[in-house]
Amino acid sequence: KEHGGNYFKPLKIKTFRILSTSQIIDIIFFCVKILKYIVTIFLLYITLPIVLHLFPLTRDLASTLFDYILDPLKSIGIAVVTYIPNLFTIAIIIFITRYVMRSLKFFATQIARQKVVIPGFYSDWAHPTFNILRVFLYAFTVALIYPYLPLSDSNIFKGVSVFVGVIISLGSSSAIGNLVAGIVITYMRPFKIGDRIKINDITGFVVEKSPIVIRLRTDKNEYVTFPNMMVLNSNIFNYQTSSEEEEGLIINTEITMGYAIPWPLVHKILINAAAKTKYVEAEPKPFVLQTALDDFYGHYQINAYVKEVSKIPAIYSQLYENIQEGFKAEGIDMTAPSYYDIKYTQKTPKPVEPLKEQKKPAKRKNKIE
Repeated sequence: KEHGGNYFKPLKIKTFRILSTSQIIDIIFFCVKILKYIVTIFLLYITLPIVLHLFPLTRDLASTLFDYILDPLKSIGIAVVTYIPNLFTIAIIIFITRYVMRSLKFFATQIARQKVVIPGFYSDWAHPTFNILRVFLYAFTVALIYPYLPLSDSNIFKGVSVFVGVIISLGSSSAIGNLVAGIVITYMRPFKIGDRIKINDITGFVVEKSPIVIRLRTDKNEYVTFPNMMVLNSNIFNYQTSSEEEEGLIINTEITMGYAIPWPLVHKILINAAAKTKYVEAEPKPFVLQTALDDFYGHYQINAYVKEVSKIPAIYSQLYENIQEGFKAEGIDMTAPSYYDIKYTQKTPKPVEPLKEQKKPAKRKNKIE
């Protein structure tokens, strides 16, 4: 054990350590002990029939003990010899599958590097298509090899196969749905790694695109994970694709301003503010759209072209600052009126005098003459 570290190295998968050097040495020593016990028992079992065979009364017992060893070995030997043709068949199938896989991988690599161009087939489809074909090829290979496996016709083997199939079909329906959605998304090509996109009001950069999930990193370094089924059923906005076009991505923001300020002056201030903003393209020039006319103010939307989509939060922040400074330099208050005070005078009505009670006329008495 003291010098084992010179001969054995830790077992790792990339940066994850599975077994340390001392653990590997302990496992080896344990296996050696088990092997020692097995060899000892086997030698005792062989020695006992030999000793019993020396005496006439125990020779039959010795033969019986020998048969317990020789019969299984004979059956195993016959089974191995009988199975050799099937073993050659399996080896040929695996050999063909291996070289077909190598050929597919070679063509996939050439297509991904755009050294081989197939009309209508994009280069970023090469590796996903290769992975799909690899799965189907492995499944086809297993289906071919299955009849040649030992005990493939036994009921136990069939029962285990059915049980595994039921467990996979019942326990992984959502996973299979996400896997199929991932394949559909791959061939839709809505985005790629590094693109700035928006899914369900979440905006961020694509940092992972796996067969099951899509992972975004927001501007606040938050990592948001979306299942592929959700992504497939959502509206996806890709800002990176727009920025790669000749003109670039249009960013916009809207303000309101009262009608007392001339609209040409508002346009001039907004366009100058956009032109002073860093990362805003000089060509095409920024422009203003009036989007609505309300009762007390108008709506003005400034639009500008950018290509640095990774700087969009900083661009908006500087644009807002420049807009405020532009209106301040012109002595304009950006607070838009939402109502006017209306003054009016109300005449107080004269008080109504109460009606005076009128005396009723006295009844005349008719004199009876």
